[in-house]
Amino acid sequence: MHPILIVGASRGIGRTLAQRLITQGRSVITLGRTMPVVEGITDHITHDALSPTFPVDRLPETLSGLVYCPGSIDLKPIRSTKADDLRAAFELNTIGAFTAIQACADRLKKVPGSCVVLFSTVAVQRGMPFHTGVAAAKGALEGMARSLAAELAPTVRVNCIAPSLTRTPLAEKLLSTPEREQASAERHPLKRVGEPEDLAAMAAFLLGDDARWITGQVIGVDGGLSAI
Repeated sequence: MHPILIVGASRGIGRTLAQRLITQGRSVITLGRTMPVVEGITDHITHDALSPTFPVDRLPETLSGLVYCPGSIDLKPIRSTKADDLRAAFELNTIGAFTAIQACADRLKKVPGSCVVLFSTVAVQRGMPFHTGVAAAKGALEGMARSLAAELAPTVRVNCIAPSLTRTPLAEKLLSTPEREQASAERHPLKRVGEPEDLAAMAAFLLGDDARWITGQVIGVDGGLSAI
């Protein structure tokens, strides 16, 4: 079975996805600064997503999937946002994803029906204050996903998941008290914040054969916030 590479699986959505895929019998390789605490991982490659190079020599000759999980939530008003803040957001969210896809493209092309899964944010489609940096970077990511879906078809599918606030280490400060969590939940039509399992379930679906006719999509997994 051709393996799936998850970039950024040490915690949060990436780790939950790795656990789900291994339970399904999929072969999983992880790449990141620290190895996730997940039994059954085929291999782990220690690497920083911000590195300008990618360790292609450590990868197998074929991949059936690539998932890029690193992201940021750096919320600031415009008066406090510097150009360097936007550059940092683009480096991690957009350029890091591009570097991974470019390095893995030939290996993905060898497996018909392979899939790339990226993570955006609901803040791209729904205007939110203080989200300038992350919304700009993830908006570029969505555009890149659609362009690459066209370029890599018909062999490789490329899709993007756009979550709302999800209970991960990245969101700890935003959910640090019961009052903050309740306020966040109330903003969503489904009256709760997201869980890593919600996003991992969608990612696993997109990586599987049941999604073989889905590409170039930005799919909201956001408790209804973007549409209702």
